[in-house]
Amino acid sequence: MTRIALFQATTGIDPQANAARLVEAIGEAAAGGAQMLFTPEMSGLLDRDRQRAAAHVVSEEANPVLAAVREASARASIWTCIGSLAVLADGGKWANRSFVIDGAGEIAARYDKMHMFDVDLATGESWRESNAYQAGDKVVAVDTPLGRLGLAVCYDLRFPGLFEALGKLGCDAIAIPAAFTVPTGRAHWHIMQRARAIEASAYVIAAAQVGQHEDGRITYGHSLVVDPWGEVLLDMGGEVSGVGFAEIDLSRIADVRAQVPSLANRREIAI
Repeated sequence: MTRIALFQATTGIDPQANAARLVEAIGEAAAGGAQMLFTPEMSGLLDRDRQRAAAHVVSEEANPVLAAVREASARASIWTCIGSLAVLADGGKWANRSFVIDGAGEIAARYDKMHMFDVDLATGESWRESNAYQAGDKVVAVDTPLGRLGLAVCYDLRFPGLFEALGKLGCDAIAIPAAFTVPTGRAHWHIMQRARAIEASAYVIAAAQVGQHEDGRITYGHSLVVDPWGEVLLDMGGEVSGVGFAEIDLSRIADVRAQVPSLANRREIAI
C-alpha cells in the first residue's frame, strides 16, 4: 500500500498566507505517513479580480509559493503535486500550471492546463479563463511513488481525448485538481471523476477547493480518490478545508486491467 494525502483548501487572495497553509499541509501529510500530497487548482492564489491578482502573478522562478512548497517538501522528504499555480508564461499571458515536486524539493514535472474555462452558466456565473491564461499543448506524465502519474487540471476533466492520451502513456494514477463551481460540481463532479478512473483503469486523485473564498466565489469541494474500478475511496465533503488520507493499492490496477482490458482492446477510430 502507498499512503497519500489530499489538501482540500479554501485558498484566498494573499499568496503568503496561502503558502503558509500549504507548508502546514505538507507537514501534516508527512506526519501522517503519506508519501505524496496533492493540492487543488490555484493553490497559491484564488482571485477573480485579475487587476488585483496581477501583482502576484510572477514567473515560476520568482513565485514565493512554489519556493515555499519546494523547501517544505525537501524538509519533510515528501513528494507534492501542486494542483496549479498562476505563473507568467512566455507569451505574456498567464499559465495555469501544475507542478510535481519530488522528496528533495526538485521540480519533477510541469503541466499547463489545456482547456480554458470559458462558460456562461444558467446561474448567471460567467467565466473567461482565456482572457488572461494561455492554454498548454503538452500531455504530461511523470514517474512518482505512485507509479506513472498523469496530470490534468479542472476543466480538462470534460475532454476525454486528454485522458485517452494519458491512458496510452500507461498512467497508474491521474491527478485532476480543481476549483469547481457549485452548480457544475453538484451535477457532474462525482460522475465524471469516476468515469475517468474507469476509462483509464487508473486511480484518480482530485484535490479540490471548497467553500466561500475571499474573492466572493464559492467552490464545491468533495476532494476525491477513486480506484480503477470506479469505487470512491475518499470523499472529503463540501464543507471544510483540511488534509485527508487514502491508501493506494497499486496491485489493484493490474487486477482491474486483467478483468476489463479496455486499454488493450482500444481501437483508433477515424472520423
